[in-house]
Amino acid sequence: MTPRFERERVRHEPRRRRLRVVRSTSLPSGLVRITLGGEELAGFAAAGPADHVKVFFPDPTTGEIATPVPAERGEAPAAAISRDYTPLAFRADGESGGELDIDFVLHGTDGPASAWAASAKPGDEIVVAGPRGSALAPGGIDAAVLVADETGLPAARRWLDALDVPVTALLAVADAAATDYLDAAPGRTLRWFSGAERQQELEAAVRELVIGEGVFVFLAGEAGSLVPIRRYLRHELGLPKEQVDAHGYWKRGVVALDHHAPIDPTDPD
Repeated sequence: MTPRFERERVRHEPRRRRLRVVRSTSLPSGLVRITLGGEELAGFAAAGPADHVKVFFPDPTTGEIATPVPAERGEAPAAAISRDYTPLAFRADGESGGELDIDFVLHGTDGPASAWAASAKPGDEIVVAGPRGSALAPGGIDAAVLVADETGLPAARRWLDALDVPVTALLAVADAAATDYLDAAPGRTLRWFSGAERQQELEAAVRELVIGEGVFVFLAGEAGSLVPIRRYLRHELGLPKEQVDAHGYWKRGVVALDHHAPIDPTDPD
């Protein structure tokens, strides 16, 4: 690994926490912040800016929360409804004791995660697993580039908080109101793309950047839209894989995308 892009990795004890909703806060552009609490939050840690937890939702029919269990005697494991999310912030001494904030993108009520988040109220229960480990921000970089859509905004926010170098963030969102989600500050360049051609404009903006050997690049969002950007960075610019950290948070037409799956199966390196 290129030394300047080395990232310290911290392992966490695997745990599933049954938590309750403390409050729900509406955010710009169809996002909602669900604040969770409960005694089982004790010991929670998520030091990496791109950490993720697996959230298990109640069955919309039974209200029960199923979590996977090892199959025994040929029986199928419990059917679980789960999605991966960025833990935005954890406070050990919040208003209600330990508090964990998770931001959800609302996109109707067809999906169980969006439907749950849209109607969540104090006292509702949910199960959160992980994170299994944290990859800390690289310490030897000169600058960083963040590329994200709405689903990647919480991770972008965490990266901005974690880095003390100049950062350029290129953000493609469906609603221009999302620009209020991130704060401008010295050393930050935030460029938002919200029109019908936002993806093409985003890709063009990436190509306009001068990305030197000390610039770290983080990509997060719809997997298919990240493929041409990653190919440009890795193959046209020739950046090493340690310099480009790409994550497909969702994929059109795919339910519960595996967060760890390569965004470009034809070029997994």
